[in-house]
Amino acid sequence: MERLQKVLAQAGIASRRQSEELILQGKVKVNGQVVQTLGTKVDPDQDWIEVNGKHIKQEKKRTFVFYKPKLVITSMSDPEGRKTVVDYFDDVPERIYPVGRLDYETEGLLLMTNDGELANRLAHPRYEVNKVYVTTIKGKPTDEELEQLRKGVRLDDGMTAPAEVRMMQANPEKSKLRIQIHEGRNRQIRRMCEVIGYPVLHLIRTKYAFLHLQGLNPGDKRELTKAEIEKLNRMLR
Repeated sequence: MERLQKVLAQAGIASRRQSEELILQGKVKVNGQVVQTLGTKVDPDQDWIEVNGKHIKQEKKRTFVFYKPKLVITSMSDPEGRKTVVDYFDDVPERIYPVGRLDYETEGLLLMTNDGELANRLAHPRYEVNKVYVTTIKGKPTDEELEQLRKGVRLDDGMTAPAEVRMMQANPEKSKLRIQIHEGRNRQIRRMCEVIGYPVLHLIRTKYAFLHLQGLNPGDKRELTKAEIEKLNRMLR
């Protein structure tokens, strides 16, 4: 027997937190009865579970590294009709969704999965999963200004955690930085650079945990190997 929200997440319906919201909204039935109590135990092999009237089945768990291009929305759909990350997964029968976000202007490595348990742990702050970005900024920051980023800067939602920052290229017009963080705040790298006075001209996420973009072009994807999934799970224990 397992908790209902965990079963929904493992079936690729949504993340565990989103599955909890579906339960609270009365959109989940077990054996014909609406269930709105979080933590309800079910047997996915014996109980008939429906979400919005549709019977759920345990999907094969699949996780991909995706090279998100610029000007693509990290969302399941977009009311303005813009291209979304799931448009690149039409050939995948499972319901794949993004782990975290990359903003519209940012390109780079995005994990896509239907493994709700894995997605939930990857996004949880306690695991401090490292992400590496390469950013081109306008101007040339001083060593003192870079040290501010390393120690943490104050954003409107609080201080950032210390970051690893290395200058890759520098000239008076624009510079390139490698920045490693483990937080996942909205537009965090852009906001950090703005605080020290250097707007971002280009931003790409090149690494997520031990995963990288090697061999991929914008719009490409590759499925994680069994060994990579096992390594991720060991990291998140």
